[in-house]
Amino acid sequence: MTAAPRRAPKAGNHPDPAAPRRAPKAGNHPDPAAPRRAPKAGIHPDPAKSWLRRAWPIVRAHRALLITSLTLSFAGLIVQVQIPDLVRIGIDRALVDRAGGLEKYVWLIAGLAIAQGVINFLARLYLLRTAYEMEYDLRNLVFTHLMRMSYGFYDRVQSGELISRATSDIRAVQMYLAFGPSILVQCTIASIAFALMVSINAPLAVVAMLTMPVIAVLGVRMRKAIFPVSWLIQARLAGVATVVDENIQGVRIVKAFAAEKRQIDTLARAADGVRWAYTTDARIRSRWMPVMDNLPRLGLALVLLVGGLMVLDGHATVGTIVAFNSYVLMLQPPFRMLGMIIMMGQRAAASAQRIYDILDTPTELTDPAEPVVPQPRGDVRFEGVRFAYPDGTVGLDRLDLHVRPGETVALVGATGSGKSTVARLAARFYDADAGRVLIDGADVRDYPLATLRDRVGIVPDEPFLFSVSLHDNIAFGHPAATREQVVAAAVAAGADGFIGELPEGYDTVVGERGYTLSGGQRQRVAIARALLVNPPVLILDDATSAVDVRVEHEIHEALRDLMRDRTTIVVAHRLATIGLADRVVLIENGQAVATGTHSELLATEPRYGRVLATEVHA
Repeated sequence: MTAAPRRAPKAGNHPDPAAPRRAPKAGNHPDPAAPRRAPKAGIHPDPAKSWLRRAWPIVRAHRALLITSLTLSFAGLIVQVQIPDLVRIGIDRALVDRAGGLEKYVWLIAGLAIAQGVINFLARLYLLRTAYEMEYDLRNLVFTHLMRMSYGFYDRVQSGELISRATSDIRAVQMYLAFGPSILVQCTIASIAFALMVSINAPLAVVAMLTMPVIAVLGVRMRKAIFPVSWLIQARLAGVATVVDENIQGVRIVKAFAAEKRQIDTLARAADGVRWAYTTDARIRSRWMPVMDNLPRLGLALVLLVGGLMVLDGHATVGTIVAFNSYVLMLQPPFRMLGMIIMMGQRAAASAQRIYDILDTPTELTDPAEPVVPQPRGDVRFEGVRFAYPDGTVGLDRLDLHVRPGETVALVGATGSGKSTVARLAARFYDADAGRVLIDGADVRDYPLATLRDRVGIVPDEPFLFSVSLHDNIAFGHPAATREQVVAAAVAAGADGFIGELPEGYDTVVGERGYTLSGGQRQRVAIARALLVNPPVLILDDATSAVDVRVEHEIHEALRDLMRDRTTIVVAHRLATIGLADRVVLIENGQAVATGTHSELLATEPRYGRVLATEVHA
């Protein structure tokens, strides 16, 4: 059976591949190259203030939009409460008194309903704009602060916890800051309706509002019960986010050890904790909310009872009973929203404290008040440096090391001896606990961080790639680099060959963390990324560990030319890497215990031979 030929598309229905793509309408799509708008305000730095007072600068910064929305909401309420009064007048005059003019009241009510719809639309539009502007500011404040934090902070805090605080916690605070005032304005309908009811029939108005004090008391009691559960919910959601994040990032390890069931059980336990917290929250709400929702209906029954008796006695009209019926029903949503704003407030308070925990954590690495001007020589010196990681593990202990400009030094030592710590302190990922790290004669703490990182390029042993094109990954440290410069860096790192074999070449988008590439390919891209910045000091932290011997040889041949006029520190685990060095430094227990050429140390230092036998591969 032969397949029918595919019908050609009609002319004009498909775009011409060669035709220029139509530009989107202005204003519909933000320009990704446009500079980022800075937040209009920040959080008040005084931790002694209440969470709401600390967030007040953000609310104040967007007060124009917020006030416009609240004004429109209030205007909509004014229009809304006029409708029951018109119904009352229409019934009493046109129907009871038979004075005619019913059509006039019908058209007036219809006009007010349309006007209320337009006003509410605009109010909602401005309210949502306010909410998203506040969320933008909060999100940028948190993310900017996270970008300032040192490695030590991320050693202590789980990534899932940070994700939760930067997403669901921010949303909870944003909802309350934007929608809380709007709900309060909506609740003012009770006061407006009460004033109108008093003007119509004061005794009946008092009867209709008898349930209000009970609502206030119940609201306070519910707030006290909900606050600790709201905090617990956010904390346990963060725990679930941590489990999910770790298992997504480590999915290859999970599958390699067939640990799927065990990890699913771990997530189930975390999710069960969230379920328990949500169930407790629901139990509290189910205890209080039905009472708060049904109290207005009790008010309606009282109005019908007392109002009916007043009509029979001639002290009220049928139109008054109908109007009061509408007013009491109109009071029901504010009562319900009163309970909602209490719950929103408690959840926002819990979320705000979790956000403030991040924003109140001072960054351990700061730019100096009087930065030094860098001298592009590449002289690196460690003077009596001591350093311990946040968990107490000693990284360096009175390390003295000098790497002269243009020199290539290989650091060799047993696992955990402190080799990688040297690299991290040179780039100032951490600050030394004692002693000094000097670059070109100046303490690294006297350089602006951006300047220092431009001068010290580091290729870690676990290269990280972003889910963007290979071109953008290589140009990450130098976004303005041309394609020719990117290709040159890739050639120097031995990455140009495999990139050229990919279907889209340098425009190929790699998967998350670059896992669509092999380990060796990721390392070569990471080396190219560092080389493109062209730093005077280059640190290779076991950067060729994942490549085979042939590729490593190709990279080394390219690196020999690049290292000639560049200070290079190589954390070495292979003899071929050690062969690149002018000098080898043996690191033991965080100290430089021997230095010399490979052959000198092999002949004179037994500890070096033992390290080569156990730690260094051919």
